[in-house]
Amino acid sequence: MPTDFLIGVTGAAGRMGAILMREVIATEGCTLIGATEMPGHAAIGRDIGAFAGVDPLGVAVSDDAEQLFALADAVLDFTAAAASPDHAAMAACAGKILVIGTTGHDPAQLKAINEAAKRCAIVQSPNMSISVTLLMALTERVAGVLGDEYDIEIIEMHHRHKVDAPSGTALGLGRAAAQGRGVKLDAVAVRGRDGQTGARQRGTIGFAALRGGDVVGDHTVIFAADGERFELTHKASSRQTYARGAVRAAQWARRKPPGLYTMADVVGIK
Repeated sequence: MPTDFLIGVTGAAGRMGAILMREVIATEGCTLIGATEMPGHAAIGRDIGAFAGVDPLGVAVSDDAEQLFALADAVLDFTAAAASPDHAAMAACAGKILVIGTTGHDPAQLKAINEAAKRCAIVQSPNMSISVTLLMALTERVAGVLGDEYDIEIIEMHHRHKVDAPSGTALGLGRAAAQGRGVKLDAVAVRGRDGQTGARQRGTIGFAALRGGDVVGDHTVIFAADGERFELTHKASSRQTYARGAVRAAQWARRKPPGLYTMADVVGIK
């Protein structure tokens, strides 16, 4: 029997599923215990190694998520926002760790995740990258120092298949900037401009979402004032950075009581 930290992955056939599985396999002290897909998916019954890009591991892709939570110490979920409440409930029932890298949750889904976190450790962040976590902390700090005489614009670009906009990371950066200024993002956000919009209102935080090609994820926070512009930028060229962060988050949560945590907690940023 394996003695390592046992990690399961949901969405075995997805873009992130394969990368997450490879990262677990490559991480010392961790064992990939299983992976799931939706009932009826063509991947069901095939060896998980085929999707991880490694030799057969002797474990088949399953459609039984409850069993995965029963077997694993932690589960990594980068599937879809609609699946998060169910996975959170399963983690709570089994008392297991859940790492959620999915974005685009509505208020009801977020409430369900919060309720589940009362019984298990859940790490949820709009971006699992350690560097992006630092970017959010810098954004909050810079926004507080510069003040609202600097206009804030957040630009993000992702691949053509991304279904939500602005990205969860962009919104997280917006919340960080708003926090730095002591305001609520909903009160100052401008999510789109078209036509005769009039002059830019002081203190607002603007968003622009670009989609195209196979861009993994680019994010820039612009602080623009008369005579100068200050920019903070992060560009991801591989999804591996998200997988590394997710595995690190799962390992970190082994020592934590039930609760809802973020990557800022994992990194130790106050």
